[in-house]
Amino acid sequence: MKRIEWLLARKEETVLNVFKLKSMLRENDTVAILMNGSPDPDAVASAMALREILNQTKPLERCVFVATEPVSRYQNAEFIKEMKVEIQMLDRVDLKEFRLIAVVDAQPTFFRDKLGEIKPQIVIDHHPCNTVWHASFADVRKGYGALCTVMTEYLLVARAKISKRLYTALLYGIKSDTVNFERDVSLEDIGAYYLTFQRANRQLVRRIELNQIPEKFLKYFDYAWQNKRRYRDRVIIFLGTVESADACVQVADFFLRVINIFYVITAGIVKDKMVIIFRGDGYRQDCGAIARKGFSQFGSAGGHRSAARVEIPVETLKTALDGEITQEAVDKFLVQRLRRQRPPAG
Repeated sequence: MKRIEWLLARKEETVLNVFKLKSMLRENDTVAILMNGSPDPDAVASAMALREILNQTKPLERCVFVATEPVSRYQNAEFIKEMKVEIQMLDRVDLKEFRLIAVVDAQPTFFRDKLGEIKPQIVIDHHPCNTVWHASFADVRKGYGALCTVMTEYLLVARAKISKRLYTALLYGIKSDTVNFERDVSLEDIGAYYLTFQRANRQLVRRIELNQIPEKFLKYFDYAWQNKRRYRDRVIIFLGTVESADACVQVADFFLRVINIFYVITAGIVKDKMVIIFRGDGYRQDCGAIARKGFSQFGSAGGHRSAARVEIPVETLKTALDGEITQEAVDKFLVQRLRRQRPPAG
């Protein structure tokens, strides 16, 4: 175990970054840690780790976690509850009250115009940089499967005291963001997983993982079965209006487990946007590439090889469909975009 700690804490880049991060703090500082979208375990655990490093360096006067959207997935809500974390919504927080603004598991441009004139000074992420932005402190490790791995390195380099709750959060963050290592991961991810696995409350993690599907979502599975469009090894499903994008995620994950289905696209209208969820086996097709090539002209689109997401404003969708958002019209739109942009298998 000591060797794993040594390997994770010896990276020169991390050592320099932790030194720089600590040097940014003042006595009785105030920090807001931002997460884009609905908070997931990787983002939440990373925020917990960053708060711990800062607070153990110089006790903070105030630190808040802020997200742009409420928690949507039941599992994530259960995880946040067990971690005893409070997350406030961006529209209810005055960021000007905080000297330091940090962004975890995201980048400033991901927020679009939601931050107004606020410029985050600290950015820690593992997603690719697609646009130009600036921050006084920036660490983007696109080769890492989970940001929690980066934060585990930070904690070890900072020699911070890590509670069992924080180890548990980091473990669940790594497991969930790598989909239990089904996505691309680094050697560092494996090391961080081994370390946190040995010291976390694994029984709690298992309980959260087993409780996946809210009973009220069962109606979407029935609807999906009746209205799916299957094209050989691919399934396309438009669920109509749904209460949460998580309904699309749950349905997509379920159909990917059906024999001889290797690629699933589910879509649903959530308030003022249509959310499209992509799930694949990660072998035959690149979900992230398909999402970007097929739908980036209509809204935000991106993701990993085995999982991706698209969000299209309803007004944009109406224009694309000549004002008609019906089952048939959306089905046709999805099929046409996917057929036109689908890259060859690699």
